[in-house]
Amino acid sequence: MIKTVGVIGAGTMGNGIAQVFAQAGFGVRLVDVAEPLLDRARATIEKSLGKFVEKGKLDAAGRDAILGRLTTATSVDELVDADYVVEAILENADAKRDLFGSLDALTRPDVILASNTSSISITLLGAATKRPDKVLGMHFMNPVPLMTLVEMIRGQATSAETMAVASDLATRLGKTPVEAADYPGFIANRILMPMINEAIYAVMEGVGTPEAIDAVMTLGMNHPMGPLTLGDFIGLDVCLAILNVLHDGLGDPKYRPCPLLRRMVAAGHFGRKSGRGFYTY
Repeated sequence: MIKTVGVIGAGTMGNGIAQVFAQAGFGVRLVDVAEPLLDRARATIEKSLGKFVEKGKLDAAGRDAILGRLTTATSVDELVDADYVVEAILENADAKRDLFGSLDALTRPDVILASNTSSISITLLGAATKRPDKVLGMHFMNPVPLMTLVEMIRGQATSAETMAVASDLATRLGKTPVEAADYPGFIANRILMPMINEAIYAVMEGVGTPEAIDAVMTLGMNHPMGPLTLGDFIGLDVCLAILNVLHDGLGDPKYRPCPLLRRMVAAGHFGRKSGRGFYTY
């Protein structure tokens, strides 16, 4: 019986994941290395729930109950009695493997360990544990409270039972689980990142301005936002990291990151979070 869910990483994705679990009635322990990060995450969650209250989707008592189900901690040791864990730390394979090894030693043997990775191999993460059958990917979409898709990634050793429990959990969160195999980038980023990369090549080669390229994709292809606006929103550093995973993992030159993308990331122009990318914020 899953009652207490551990979420590790209080960044954009982690706080959104913590929020949706708390909204669905689970006790949530949100873990990150420093208290200020946790304070910021709680403030973000309060603001997000405030918007639901304004829109009449939630009353004040409901909001307070959700916040009451959320606790924070600065050590993973606080997850010793968690019934399910979702990892949402930075997109770095070594850091994730170290964490999964620690979680494997800490949590009960029956506990499922999920990763919110957008591109790193679930098989690789599972191999860092003694329970690879209980490791899977749960790739939420940003912003987590609003987006309904959860990409469910089955590693080489992930059991059918683990996939079923996790998919049922996603449904209880009001999400739609969609299964993907454990190949670089899974489904979402394998298709999305080459599109963003190609849009950056089009800028570099002078095919069109960022505004023109985004207008073609929003007005002509009915995308809710253009690929360059979306790249800025995701973070151009994150886009580059995922393209590197695709390029290294599949060895196909079609995934080669655009030189302009590399240059912008080297300059610290990451998009919305740094104040400047293809647009100024």
